[in-house]
Amino acid sequence: MTAPEEPICSAKGCKAPATWRLLWNNPALHPPDRRKTWLACDDHREHLSTFLDARRFLRDVEPF
Repeated sequence: MTAPEEPICSAKGCKAPATWRLLWNNPALHPPDRRKTWLACDDHREHLSTFLDARRFLRDVEPF
């Protein structure tokens, strides 16, 4: 399996280029300073942010 040429959105089935980084962690599993990353396109940034925020996992959103 080869890596994509450019990073794509983490939303299921999306093939759009990533334009945002959603930094998150699960406090039940990760130390407070650990950050995991989901990538998002402009169309999915809000949806993915809402998903993570509802679980209190979202820590920051940055341009990619």
